[in-house]
Amino acid sequence: MGKVHGSLARAGKVKGQTPKVEKEADKRKKPRGRAYKKLLYNRRFVNVVVGPGRKRGPNSNSEA
Repeated sequence: MGKVHGSLARAGKVKGQTPKVEKEADKRKKPRGRAYKKLLYNRRFVNVVVGPGRKRGPNSNSEA
């Protein structure tokens, strides 16, 4: 019989500790397949704003 890494008494410890967050009620589904690729293309190449200074990354939420 194989050994188990760690005690099974601690199984599910982290999941039990995390607070429950309710799902959003009316969240729109993301487009799939070709439509999603079109969305990415438009986001990356079509409506880019060229301004002075540094280029903004895709994860930037700041206004400036």
